[in-house]
Amino acid sequence: MPIQPVRLFGDPVLRTRATEVTDFDAELRKLVTDLTDTMHDEGGAGLAAPQIGVGKRVFVFDCDGFSGHLINPTWEAIGDEEQFGPEGCLSIPGLGWDCRRKLTVVARGWNMHGEPQVIEGSQLLARCIQHETDHLDGVLFVDRLDADLRRQAMREIREADWFGEPEPVVKVSPHPMFGKAR
Repeated sequence: MPIQPVRLFGDPVLRTRATEVTDFDAELRKLVTDLTDTMHDEGGAGLAAPQIGVGKRVFVFDCDGFSGHLINPTWEAIGDEEQFGPEGCLSIPGLGWDCRRKLTVVARGWNMHGEPQVIEGSQLLARCIQHETDHLDGVLFVDRLDADLRRQAMREIREADWFGEPEPVVKVSPHPMFGKAR
């Protein structure tokens, strides 16, 4: 299946809540395959449909020895323990910051054939489930950083080579009314 371009920070699709999947059909199976192929090509641990421009509640994952996908996922924490560690995102390439997440979660959803799925994970798999579900809600992991680190992250994002062209500086001549006195 074709590898899709990954949408980068600043693309509005990344800030839009994805819609529930209602049709478990060949088109959905193709989406799961495209997501999986793209994730592997990019070297990611997970990838959500909005990251390739598709506003559906679907994500794929391949981390900690577990691989698969979830359709219309929900998750809940198991216990109160948290983890604080490095996180990155294919939509924010080459950059990463320490982010707080729940240590262990259980996720529920469906597979591409409409069969119920339950995935329990800790550490990286738990981080991945939370990160990818956030994408489906229009949330990026930089939104979860503390205020100071988020400011630093936003500065680094704006300075990244891949982040759009800088805004042009427009030189405006002073209005004649405000020009130098003669």
